[in-house]
Amino acid sequence: MPAAKTATEPRTRDAERSRQAILDAASAAFAETGLGGTRLEHVAERAGVDKKLIYYYFESKEKLFLAALEEVYAGIRRAEAQLNLTALDPVTAIRRLIEFTWEYHRAHPEFLALINSENLHRARHLAQSQRILELHSPLIATLAQVLERGREDGVFRGGVDPHQLYITIAGLSYYYQSNRYTLSVIFGRATDTPKAMQERLSHTCEVVLGYLLRGG
Repeated sequence: MPAAKTATEPRTRDAERSRQAILDAASAAFAETGLGGTRLEHVAERAGVDKKLIYYYFESKEKLFLAALEEVYAGIRRAEAQLNLTALDPVTAIRRLIEFTWEYHRAHPEFLALINSENLHRARHLAQSQRILELHSPLIATLAQVLERGREDGVFRGGVDPHQLYITIAGLSYYYQSNRYTLSVIFGRATDTPKAMQERLSHTCEVVLGYLLRGG
């Protein structure tokens, strides 16, 4: 019995590594060329696996795209969970979430690219996901706790919808970073220098906290 277990574990680990390598390669490929422009041959080559393995684990390019979407959303949710927002005072917690969201978007352009691509498809892949709502629920519940504690402390205004607030925080970061090249041309000013990025982050914090703070 122990021998069988020992023989099985390496195969399991190898399978997990292969599946993750495919997901990582697919996320990068879909971010670069979208669903229509991505070929599974290129994903397999990038992952260093046989193309047959992609079909074995994911069945089709469409399902692989959905898995890649779920993976990038799971990545940001895992990172958000490490923020431990409920252990911070409400103002610091909100500021930390804004700063985290901004930095995560900046450091993970593939996340923004995949969202852009899925919106072109009107979210028809995510609509089939069994995971996506589960991935988002913990964050909204945490944000609701922070808002309620801020209200009880007399720091935040009441009646703030945590869903709307999160969309605002994510949207302020997402729009600027996804459109910074066109914004630079339209307004004739640099948008991606360290100074410009810091100014935008500071402005975002002021806007959100100005809305939330009682008397703001």
